[in-house]
Amino acid sequence: MKYIPTGLFAATVVVSSALGGGPLATHALANGGTSGSGFELFIASAVENGNGTVTLPLHRGTSNGQTVYYIITDTSNGNVSSALGVNTAQKLANAANTAAVQKVSFNADGSVNFPATVHFGLGRKLVPGTPGAFPPSVAQPGAVGEAGYSPLIQLPDGTVENAPQVANASGQADKVISLDTAHMKVTYKETNGFQENGSVHYLSTESSSMVAAAIEDLTYAPALDNAPTVGDDSTASARATLVTFANGQTGAGNPNRQGLSSAVADNLDALNLLRWNPSQGRYAPLWDVNVGVWSDAAVANGQNTRQTAVSTAQEDLAQAGLITGPGGARFGASGFIVDCPIISRSGSIVAFP
Repeated sequence: MKYIPTGLFAATVVVSSALGGGPLATHALANGGTSGSGFELFIASAVENGNGTVTLPLHRGTSNGQTVYYIITDTSNGNVSSALGVNTAQKLANAANTAAVQKVSFNADGSVNFPATVHFGLGRKLVPGTPGAFPPSVAQPGAVGEAGYSPLIQLPDGTVENAPQVANASGQADKVISLDTAHMKVTYKETNGFQENGSVHYLSTESSSMVAAAIEDLTYAPALDNAPTVGDDSTASARATLVTFANGQTGAGNPNRQGLSSAVADNLDALNLLRWNPSQGRYAPLWDVNVGVWSDAAVANGQNTRQTAVSTAQEDLAQAGLITGPGGARFGASGFIVDCPIISRSGSIVAFP
């Protein structure tokens, strides 16, 4: 084992030597149901099960001679997305021909051949820090991509797909509930969050931050940091804005619980804020994480309450000085990505735990 201090979160990360030549050596609504008004299911091929999980089509491919299983959640091409029943995210085209994508080929049987795959089954470790749980004192993701691994794949025709790998000979992603290779379906744990004063369910699959990957129990995929452009969620970028809070309130059952300290201490979703949804042209599943830190005064006055909109954080909280970036920096993009395709949205606020 070796210990590597992280940059952004200053946690201790335990890295297994079993990775060899990998990059480190270099709750839910059922379909049609509502919890209020305006329910939208964005991924038509998905079936939400009403218990915090979603069932998706499973795809089989290869990587360096082994079988891999993956899902497709978004593509840059509207016709391809319609055929697959997945989200259209035209902004993914901005990642084409960058180091954020794997350029794949097709096997003789039409299946996809990936240059790189994932080491699953490494054993996630997450130890709360003191005081405040976040940053954690130890953070080890349970899955790490090989050198060059990315969930973004570029097809020979230039289409970019968000195609996270969920299983191979080494094991499966920790959030996989069941893997049915006979019927080619996978059931995956959803994550709860908010999108401009509505409630969303999304998948969390990869992060370019080792600490975030450990907290959210994702695959560590540092290649995603090459997606253009940090701090830009315009249509010229491959990213969209996500806000999370470092020091929100904690305590399971606390209606104001939210943020990274709660995710570590309570083992519950951080209830992040996502700026766009898949019906909007500025949506992308690659979320440019903006870490907000509540001021000491805001915490002392109990103002660090649960938030439900990125616009409020950017336009009200930050401008009033109630939140800053880590270390008192200006609030903004923190320099890492989480891959979180949105499955569904309700127009009302769900009282997530």
